[in-house]
Amino acid sequence: MIMAEQETRESLLEPYRVLDLAEGGCLIAGKILGDLGADVIKIEPPGGSPSRNVGPFYKDTDHPEKSLFWFAYNTNKRGITLDIETADGKELFKRLVKSADFVIESFEPGYMASLGLGYEELERVNPGIIMTSITPFGASGPYARYKASDLTTWAMGGFMAITGEPGRPPVWIGFPQASLHGGAMAAAASLIAHWHREMTGEGQHIDVSIQQCVTWCLATAPRYYEFLLRFLNLSNLPRMGAHQPLPHALSPGLNYVFPCKDGAVYLILLGGSNPSYLNSTKQLVSYMDENGMAPDWLKEFDWVNEYDASKLTQDVIDRVQGVVTEFLMTKTKGELYDEALKRGIHLAPLSNAKEVYENRQLQAREFWAQVEHPELGQAIGYCGPFVKLSEGPLRIRRRPRSSASITWRSMGS
Repeated sequence: MIMAEQETRESLLEPYRVLDLAEGGCLIAGKILGDLGADVIKIEPPGGSPSRNVGPFYKDTDHPEKSLFWFAYNTNKRGITLDIETADGKELFKRLVKSADFVIESFEPGYMASLGLGYEELERVNPGIIMTSITPFGASGPYARYKASDLTTWAMGGFMAITGEPGRPPVWIGFPQASLHGGAMAAAASLIAHWHREMTGEGQHIDVSIQQCVTWCLATAPRYYEFLLRFLNLSNLPRMGAHQPLPHALSPGLNYVFPCKDGAVYLILLGGSNPSYLNSTKQLVSYMDENGMAPDWLKEFDWVNEYDASKLTQDVIDRVQGVVTEFLMTKTKGELYDEALKRGIHLAPLSNAKEVYENRQLQAREFWAQVEHPELGQAIGYCGPFVKLSEGPLRIRRRPRSSASITWRSMGS
């Protein structure tokens, strides 16, 4: 059980202070630095952060003190209420900057400067300060002043163009995460700037564009683009869903996601000359045969020549995948995965949230942490450290603060 204010042994960023003005998914930037041991101070405006009103909520009770979104991204942070738009608030913020090492903010470009709290002003207060600004499109360029939602950022970053099913319109990625990419990149960039500061003594301003961050998610796409351009004469990447196009035909191609008795599994069902794929497929057929579900034609099938992707037809794919699907529908994910491990079949279960939480591997590595919430009268399960370190172990030291506990005096320094 993790207590409210449990302290760790020496942490990687323990001497350093972060002033966190970010909102939404960008809150993850401060959380990452806090997980690494930094003293992160979440600064909220009077009335509380708007991110406290983002769901889902504890037991579906819509209340700013019960936002699970807020809980998730605000562990390992202290907090204060401070109105940086007032003269007193600005002076108090500058006092904090004097003893800070990082400032993270996600306001629209120019907002901090309009308050007299831009990087040039803060640099005069603390020459070594690292200020990281996260915005939808960055601080320069024709879109710099544009607002954006998660949907528009993914669309303008290019990723939505290849997300969805063949022959259907593009779809949005299920959970809003563009700002999470921006926040994670901001944390990484802040640490890179910190290394530079350690070498030179110089602080700097970091300009993070969420659009650029999500565009980097296309890093695996060029190999498919070259393939499609060369073999299919296409100028754009198509949406393929869980399928893979064939070298000589586009849709629907080979399927990799199959239904089973209690959900779905990811299965690589290939032939040709690759010995690993070939052995996996033959082991699957053997497994089907032991259960009386492999027809004679499948047991005699020439996987090397008749299931070679270079000359495979959709009719053959549909016939093979049809009988395989019938078999998979008789087994649970757990049964299939256990047999796959024994036999060397390239198969993995598609886990839902409950199954991820109960996953044996994550449990064995103590990934989940129980954090006490006295205001709720119980503990809540959180994601634990994102890595294990032999020196300066990571853990949750502080639960998210309730708004009632956030005052200037609660800072203590």
